[in-house]
Amino acid sequence: MRKSGPIEGFPSETVKEGKVQVLVPRLSAFRERPSDYAPSKAPIFYNPVMELNRDLAVLVTRVYQKQVDREISVCEPLTSSGIRGVRLATEVSNVRVTIGDINEHAFKLAKQNVALNMLENRVTVHHMDANCLLSCSSAPRRRFDIIDVDPFGSPVRYIDSAVRALRNKGVLALTATDLAPLCGVHVRACLRKYGGKPLRTEYCHELAIRLLAGCLAATSARQDIGIRVLFGHSTDHYIRVYAEAAYGAKRADESVKNLGFVWHCFNCLHRETAEKAFNPEKCPECGERMDYAGPLWLGNIGDRSFCESLRKENTRVAFRNSVRIDTLLSMAGYESEAPALHYVVDEFSSKLQIPEPSLSTIIKRLHDCGFEAGPTHFNSRGFRTNASALEIQELFKKTAKAA
Repeated sequence: MRKSGPIEGFPSETVKEGKVQVLVPRLSAFRERPSDYAPSKAPIFYNPVMELNRDLAVLVTRVYQKQVDREISVCEPLTSSGIRGVRLATEVSNVRVTIGDINEHAFKLAKQNVALNMLENRVTVHHMDANCLLSCSSAPRRRFDIIDVDPFGSPVRYIDSAVRALRNKGVLALTATDLAPLCGVHVRACLRKYGGKPLRTEYCHELAIRLLAGCLAATSARQDIGIRVLFGHSTDHYIRVYAEAAYGAKRADESVKNLGFVWHCFNCLHRETAEKAFNPEKCPECGERMDYAGPLWLGNIGDRSFCESLRKENTRVAFRNSVRIDTLLSMAGYESEAPALHYVVDEFSSKLQIPEPSLSTIIKRLHDCGFEAGPTHFNSRGFRTNASALEIQELFKKTAKAA
């Protein structure tokens, strides 16, 4: 492997991730105070915490390439150091990668990392705005099989051009790190960016994924393109959605049918979905007023078969995060067909002012009562079930008495 020089003008270091070695900013040099978020302080964005995100991107690309069984094209228009594109070109067979960044430092570093890993014949690097790069590839026969949009903040400003640059049956990956708006802290910002109202609840991260997927579905439908969510997850400080595009007005109409609203009662924790906007005067379980989130995606936030394919592919690699990935994919596979809108043990215990039972105890008791129940990756104390909020409350009370 060729040796590379330092990044001109600021401290750097070489890191190994997956099967590649890349040059990145030395983050410790940009942390003046303990509270500083070093990745955003560096002249080129690099976040080592996102390794799992990149691992999953590799798995998705490997699975997709095997499914279509031909050379595929991948675009990462916000490449920064180029680490994701370099990994995809190295760890996925029969793939051509296009990466780009408007930041001149990032463009130069990405080219340097491509050369460092001897990938000049498989990776093309552009010094270009992300939307310009995607728009230049929106014509037929120039579109990409997979587009990976991984920004610092919201991906919304790139969705329209990404959808137009995606081939039929292609996959679009979106990362969102602006969880404050999506989780209901900044309601107006969420409405402005994602076109839906958030709700600050114990399952707000699931609502965040549904708001992002709903925004994608609405934007795609304007281009007569429908979507199908293949895999969505909430990890660390971000959410991530992988969706397949399907050309045609009928597919777009079918996709839009998955948009709707979630109504929530903060008194008894009842929640329900509704395809159309309505304003229930009272909660059907306790009679209190309800609040809503949406419009957002009410369809599945994963495909069980696709998640299983990712799990199998995960056994063929040796990621540092392989065990964590397997656990995530196992839960995501179950959740793809489980009841929407999970509950959290802590919320019921706090409301009823009783000791917190273990998650396994609650799931077992729900099963014993004939309900469907299982864990969720969104919260280590969370569970999904088809039992109503009042039925769950009664079960909690009986569990506390029996303890």
